Amino acid sequence: MPVPPVIEAGTITLRPVAETDINEKYLNWLLDPEVNRYLETRHHKQTLALIRDFVHAKTDSIDEYLFAISRADVGSHIGNIKIGPINTRHKLAEISLIIGDRSSWGGGFGSRAISEVTRFAFTMLGLNKVAAGLYAPNVGSERAFLKAGWRKEAVLHGHYALDGAPCDLVLMGMWRSLWAQETL
Repeated sequence: MPVPPVIEAGTITLRPVAETDINEKYLNWLLDPEVNRYLETRHHKQTLALIRDFVHAKTDSIDEYLFAISRADVGSHIGNIKIGPINTRHKLAEISLIIGDRSSWGGGFGSRAISEVTRFAFTMLGLNKVAAGLYAPNVGSERAFLKAGWRKEAVLHGHYALDGAPCDLVLMGMWRSLWAQETL
């Protein structure tokens, strides 16, 4: 894929993840049990080398875009948002994100990033649908997607395990026609 564009969006800037973003702060996000509670990365010991490999794999990917989320007020990297893999046949992709900087939680940065990546998906990539899955107890993420205009499409009961117990998976979605109606 080409390098992701820089998207200035009021309170945030979305930009390519830079080598300088691969640092102890980023590593500490992935090691923080509150931050990684609903991330699959929590199942593996994280290192700077693994983060670097992940970022490079996404940068070199032909069907994914990885953006750093930076706060516009202080210019600091607070998380990432990824779109992909992109299914060109069906014109759809998944979106996932992390707001690793806990001091930025609840500030609307996640929903703003979701809104901007959704706009990018429909206007620049020509997709018809974007989707996301999240652990049901992750109410912060669900709120962020809903605030960005997404819809809760389904609940898969007992789909995942969380703390040794069954946990529901919530499927969120946004499709081009709904997005077009909401942006008028």
